[in-house]
Amino acid sequence: MEHTPTDHIKYGPLKAALRQILPPGGLLEDQEALRPYECDGLMAKRELPLWVALPDAVDQIQQIMRLCHRYHLPVVARGAGTSLSGGAMPIANGLLLSLVKLNRIIEVDGPNRVARVEPGVRNAVITEAVANQGLYYAPDPSSQIACTIGGNVAENAGGLHCLKYGLTIHNVLKVKVITIEGEMLTIGSDSLDAPGYDLLALMMGSEGMLGIVVEVTVRLLPQPETARLLLAAFDSVEVAGDAVAAIIAKGLIPGGLEMMDRLAISAAEEFVHAGYPVDAEAILLCELDGTRDEVEAQVAETEALLLERGATAVRVAADEKERQLFWSGRKSAFPAVGRISPDYYCMDGTIPRRHLGEVLGQINALSRQYDLRVANVFHAGDGNLHPLILYDANKQGELERAEELGGKILEVCVEVGGTITGEHGVGVEKLDQMCVQFTPLELDQFRKVKSAFDPEWLLNPGKVIPENHRCAELGGMHVHRGQTRHPEIERF
Repeated sequence: MEHTPTDHIKYGPLKAALRQILPPGGLLEDQEALRPYECDGLMAKRELPLWVALPDAVDQIQQIMRLCHRYHLPVVARGAGTSLSGGAMPIANGLLLSLVKLNRIIEVDGPNRVARVEPGVRNAVITEAVANQGLYYAPDPSSQIACTIGGNVAENAGGLHCLKYGLTIHNVLKVKVITIEGEMLTIGSDSLDAPGYDLLALMMGSEGMLGIVVEVTVRLLPQPETARLLLAAFDSVEVAGDAVAAIIAKGLIPGGLEMMDRLAISAAEEFVHAGYPVDAEAILLCELDGTRDEVEAQVAETEALLLERGATAVRVAADEKERQLFWSGRKSAFPAVGRISPDYYCMDGTIPRRHLGEVLGQINALSRQYDLRVANVFHAGDGNLHPLILYDANKQGELERAEELGGKILEVCVEVGGTITGEHGVGVEKLDQMCVQFTPLELDQFRKVKSAFDPEWLLNPGKVIPENHRCAELGGMHVHRGQTRHPEIERF
């Protein structure tokens, strides 16, 4: 969207004030300079901001928020821009607040196993900084070499090992947040619990709508004594999905439990050469970690269970090098799929594990119905699906068809008792599906929470919470707790 001269006249004094606050070169306004910020990882949706601010200190952010509040200028906070739901997409006539220059590890407290970091610190850097103390930060999204801890808080990110070690919410003790009025709030505590309402949980996954996170206290864990990775091949995705449920039902809690279907396997193998069986319909990657004796016993038990539940072959990584190679294929699955299709649309929904086989079958049926290939890559252990819908944006109507297929997949997730997102957030991508998952009364409660923190709705407006008329235009479509409440929702 082009900006009019009126915009710049209206906010002239604000721009001058921002230049006084920010370091030299810290306010971008030329279109070419703004272009790299026009979208996040959801590249199908783009918008140019009015300006981009690049503060390098917390007090600058406080002053910026006070100015934006005074001038009623909307603000969208952004980290590395790896979000896949449009949550960090700018809005026209708004300020994009980049936090990447706040990238210091403030303190590492090894004995208490915590670290204080700024929001622009990259996820992987935390583990690198504490590895010499035998510690690490557990949440490990596939984008961990690029994504920032502030963005992880905004989306409540998980990762390959979230089954055993939890999401961001389970690994953060405290955050410091600046409100739209420029006030600093400390939420949480240095202990495992804090008095009062659990506002820390409210901040996790709030997608920058309640405040600007400027400091995060994360929990650190001791590195396990050993880890062993099993690769199991299956001739059916449904059978592989059922095997996941069987592992959990047995009382085994792997450090990571990931699944890929044939299309994803083939793409990853061609890209990484991880040694995946390309003739398999699905593979499971199951990592067990802990003490050496415990892991060896669990490896034997898990291998026997996988074969009993239909695996055609099971391989145990011979050494650490092969273990890392097996994981590299999974972590590279998204870019690998990008090599076999001009474009892909990455979905994110979560379902109860017992429905994995059933839902994968329905995704395959939807894929045939919409005549679009779907590569399934997901955190099988906690039921977090990441179907990758392959399409060509240069072909008229394919993007719209891909988006419609993605919406149907999310409706299936809700129908079986799941949710429309696991870790990618709602952003602008899933606004219609919010109308599917939640009742008007529930959405109204979300609006009240938003208004309590941001009465004028200046922080990341237009994201996460759909307006009333949007749900009304969809005809009141709503699916809740496994029951369909709209006749047009298809069953397969």
